[in-house]
Order: sequence, then C-alpha cells, then structure tokens
Amino acid sequence: MPYEILSNIAASITDLKKDPMGTIKSGEGAAIAILNRNEPAFYCVPPSMYAYLMELVEDAELGRLVDERMADLSQAVEVNLDDL
Repeated sequence: MPYEILSNIAASITDLKKDPMGTIKSGEGAAIAILNRNEPAFYCVPPSMYAYLMELVEDAELGRLVDERMADLSQAVEVNLDDL
C-alpha cells in the first residue's frame, strides 16, 4: 500500500546520515520527508515550523475547551457591558 508523502521535499535516511545539516538546509525552512525504502519514515521539521504547529495544537485545544463550556450554559451569567 503506497503512503502519501506530506512534504514537497524528500530525502533518504542515507542522505540524512551522510550530511544531516545539508539535508535539513535543503528544505529551506519546510518539512522534509525522510524515506526508508521509498516510504516516509519520519519528517524533519525546523524549529520555527514546530513552534507554529504547537501553537495550532494549543489553539485547537482551547477551541475545544470553549465549545465544551459553551455547550453547558447552565452556569452562564448575564452581564451588561455598561456596568463593567
């Protein structure tokens, strides 16, 4: 069964072993699919992209929490903005 490669750039594990930093730099800031026998084994992700992905995960978790709390409006309190 073929696997989908979720990156525009791919390199073999052999390439990564020969020149780790050169392989990572070839991605020019994008994720690189590392292939083992022409199947993705893992992805190398630069720190800036990893930080962005972690922010997305955090935002998704906060969104889920808001949705969960909005579903339970039994504890809702009406507030007039002029009174604040």
